[in-house]
Amino acid sequence: MSLQEFIDPPKFEEYKERFKDFFLLDRRDDGVLLAKAHTLGGPVQLSVQNHRALGQLLKTLGADPENEVLILTGSGDEFMMDSDPRGFELEQQDLEHWAYEYAYKDGRINVSSLVNDLEIPTIGVVNGSGFHSEILLMCDLTIMADDARIYDLHYGISSVPGDGIHSAFTELLGVKRAAYALLTGEAFDAETALDYGMVNEIHPGEKLLDRAYTLADHIMSQPRTVRRLSTQIIRRPWKKRIVDDLDGGFGIQMFGHLAKGAAVHSRDHIASSGDYVREGRRNAFDR
Repeated sequence: MSLQEFIDPPKFEEYKERFKDFFLLDRRDDGVLLAKAHTLGGPVQLSVQNHRALGQLLKTLGADPENEVLILTGSGDEFMMDSDPRGFELEQQDLEHWAYEYAYKDGRINVSSLVNDLEIPTIGVVNGSGFHSEILLMCDLTIMADDARIYDLHYGISSVPGDGIHSAFTELLGVKRAAYALLTGEAFDAETALDYGMVNEIHPGEKLLDRAYTLADHIMSQPRTVRRLSTQIIRRPWKKRIVDDLDGGFGIQMFGHLAKGAAVHSRDHIASSGDYVREGRRNAFDR
């Protein structure tokens, strides 16, 4: 008998309670897990707190061997179109500390954990319009509501688009399309996202989760080792993209914040940046 015992892995009922203010978790007996990001039960309102909670959740899910497939989505009819009214007070109070501790470190962990710490297949479900869609686009499979739109707001709020969305857009769209999207805030409707290869399928919003579970059932039809090793093959382009691109992009973005010496994440700033998306326009400057 060994002189030491294994450390117990995380227990679902414990972390389900721990993360309930950020993610509603539901797991079937076969290990297919649904994680719905939310703020007060509705669409995610970006904050320092939920930015950190995402990476913490992904690492925890990856450490639980009872999880077999992750379905990741948002709540309500939008994914993320707003920010918490007080969600970036830490940025305003101490920009230097925020830039490293809550933006650079947490942000890199978020994307890296999705690709490296979860050795199970992932299905991203774009339930509605929003920014910071990289966490759904970088899942192994991604499906999208037929009335949703994807865009990046960084340049429009005087921020460098270097915190992961640049990696997702460049990998999926190619250099020229990604450059246009990142500099203009181009909003991709579902048909365009499907045509460009950003997502795999589009469906009416009310049918998305049923379809996600159908895909999960298909994935679960093969042995556990096959599922997990296949995932490692599928993710090789993302792993390479992260190694080559992510840290440098984040570093440049944070240098931009500190060089300006000003916070950019006010609620009015973020919410108003998406007005054109809700209005159905392609870009903020297209009338």
